[in-house]
Amino acid sequence: MYKFSKLTSVILFLVITITANSQDRMPFSVKLEPLLIDGFTGIHSYCWAQADDKILLIGGRTDGLHKRQPFASFKALYNNTEVIVIDPLTGKIWKKSLLSLEPGLADQLQSSNMEFIQDGNQLLLAGGYGYSTEKGKHLTYPYLVVIDVKELIESVIENKDIKNNIRRIPDENMAVTGGKLNKLGEIFYLTGGHRFDGAYNPHGPDHGPGYSQLYTNQIRKFRLTSNGENWKITGYDTVTDTMLLHRRDYNLLPHTDKYGNRMFTMYAGVFQYAKDLPFTTLVDISAESLKEIPGFNQQFCHYHTAGFPIHNQSTQTEYSLFFGGIAMNFIDSSGRVVGDSNVPFVKHISVVERKDDQFIEYTMQADMNGYYGASAEFIPAISTGLFDDGMLEFNKLKTGEQLVGYIPGGIMSKGPNVLWSNNPDASKASPVIWKVYLTKK
Repeated sequence: MYKFSKLTSVILFLVITITANSQDRMPFSVKLEPLLIDGFTGIHSYCWAQADDKILLIGGRTDGLHKRQPFASFKALYNNTEVIVIDPLTGKIWKKSLLSLEPGLADQLQSSNMEFIQDGNQLLLAGGYGYSTEKGKHLTYPYLVVIDVKELIESVIENKDIKNNIRRIPDENMAVTGGKLNKLGEIFYLTGGHRFDGAYNPHGPDHGPGYSQLYTNQIRKFRLTSNGENWKITGYDTVTDTMLLHRRDYNLLPHTDKYGNRMFTMYAGVFQYAKDLPFTTLVDISAESLKEIPGFNQQFCHYHTAGFPIHNQSTQTEYSLFFGGIAMNFIDSSGRVVGDSNVPFVKHISVVERKDDQFIEYTMQADMNGYYGASAEFIPAISTGLFDDGMLEFNKLKTGEQLVGYIPGGIMSKGPNVLWSNNPDASKASPVIWKVYLTKK
């Protein structure tokens, strides 16, 4: 969720080291092609999994950026109340209502910003924020949900009962929203995020009905075991850092260091302690350490948006791509970098290039052709064989244009700053599924 309680209309002009032709550094180009499927009207802040060429979508919302009025914000009316299965190759879509499930589970599976990861055939969902019909209030759900992906997809397509494909584990440590869930080895990492209980209010917790908000400031580590029918959380442990992990609604992407070790990198996120502005630093998370990257501040993407990394083994270079979204900085029509403390929606596709722990950031010539990308996900085209645990291996790319993935939905906005707009349609969930192509140079 977004929070701008002391906004100003001051536009700050910044000088940032960047060249107009920085995108020429990359050994590839990007093209987006819109795909519209009858029956897909758009969602954002959702979770996904996939089996074969079919995509499973759960949770999220059908409206746009949340309203500033507490009575109108995160209304259950705009929950995504369906399990959605899409075959982007054939353009087919199937849906199944969640309302046949017991109320508590159905409520959670309609929530926003659940942490999630697909681990083999299991999709794990933690927490999420939304309105609980059981409790009669908005809350963050204290449960971990385990879904059998192939079986649920089959049940949706064949219009069968879905309850046997879903299990839920109660655990207060899973009550997190806006964080990320990932895995290193056999250990799951629930990283950052916050617990938010009560109705959202941009003026703070002591206004109106009030709310409670607690950042986890943690990595919550655990294992998951099964006896074939029931699942259990074991080996729970935490790493706490009140500065580096005081973030939510950020981006977390895989990273491979020069020794071939796999880890993750946190990009930006919100909010700083002293002011309602995003963090701009990056944090590497490995099995052994938590380390802020010195000397670099991300400029062009500060909230969760669709993105993925590309690893060039030959040059030991990584390119992390971020599609649109929300940022404090953008490049205007004259090529000048402009900073906006209102943290607007942006149209650009930005890249963070990393080599030998040296970083440079730039935007690409191609853009989103509108304010798209926020609260969306990049979903790899797995049948291409290009991806290794979420990272595209550049050396596997063929010469010429190649489809590499999809970006379904997300928020589309009519303008850069719409939180304080009275236009009810200033933003909404996008019905577009972007097909993402790379061309190897």
